[in-house]
Amino acid sequence: MDESIKQQMGKIEWVDLTVENADEIKDFYKSVIGWRETSVRMDGYKDYNMVGKEVNEGVAGICHARGLNAGLPAAWLIYIVVENLNESMTRCRQLGGEVISGPRYMGYYGRYCVIKDPAGAVAALFEKAL
Repeated sequence: MDESIKQQMGKIEWVDLTVENADEIKDFYKSVIGWRETSVRMDGYKDYNMVGKEVNEGVAGICHARGLNAGLPAAWLIYIVVENLNESMTRCRQLGGEVISGPRYMGYYGRYCVIKDPAGAVAALFEKAL
């Protein structure tokens, strides 16, 4: 494995919020925080990458609860980098957790799944493409 990817294991790589009314909620965060948006074309609708006020890079996603995101809870979802997604999913299940979505490919970025830990908290596990 590439050394630069090894150094990222366990890092929170991204955060998404999945809600029924993404258009309204992205406007809320634009007003409250000062984020700007760029749209992400989905299958018949668009989700949003929110961009920092003073920097020109994405800081979070705000997504509609439909398509691949249907059934995800309305909560901020962190994406944690793992070395091997299949192994992490297996360990999750062995330790009393549940894989509630995925695994899925995220374009050329890599692949991910959403898990629920034994306490009921959710997070995404993200394996970067090499």
